[in-house]
Amino acid sequence: MRKFVINRLGKISHQDADELMRIMQAKRIEDEIIDTLLICEHDEVVTVGPRARNDGILPPEDYETRSVDRGGGLTWHGPGQIVVYPIFKWNLPGESSVAKIIALIEQWVIDTLANLGINCERDERMQGVWLDGYKICSIGLSFLRWTSRHGFTINLNTPKNRVENLAGCGLESSTTTCLARLGHNLERDKIIDSLIDTMPKILNRSIV
Repeated sequence: MRKFVINRLGKISHQDADELMRIMQAKRIEDEIIDTLLICEHDEVVTVGPRARNDGILPPEDYETRSVDRGGGLTWHGPGQIVVYPIFKWNLPGESSVAKIIALIEQWVIDTLANLGINCERDERMQGVWLDGYKICSIGLSFLRWTSRHGFTINLNTPKNRVENLAGCGLESSTTTCLARLGHNLERDKIIDSLIDTMPKILNRSIV
């Protein structure tokens, strides 16, 4: 089983996190570091991926934005959200395509929340994790030599109507929300602990 380490960054700007991810991705490619999971939170910003740029999709004017190179369109970041960036080398069995890697991450989040009594699922409308018809987890990765940057978000208790007012990439506004708005109030650390506990089963990785 492959070992990994966790770096809990706390609150960090998206720009600083992006720069750190690029440095760590290069180090991981050269095996200067092992698989590393970055966990953090950002001040509010909407990252704009290539799909949104190509389709001319932008958030409302009162949202700060940053262009990024990960897959997908618009993704909201802000308070009340867990942001997880796996700086992983994806070359284990079952990790032979981007689609399979995304599916593994989806299952990881689904199992993580199932451990806490919340039964989530996939939805044909878009990749990610959904609950009661609402998207509560967004996934978008960028790869270089099968080593990833960027990652996924889990919306815990976000400011009212901020992520809900964001539309894009074929989803209507109010499609994405947070767990608290759906009646599930969870502690941040409990979700992180559950992510760590479920990783060996889904991703064949265990914490050092």
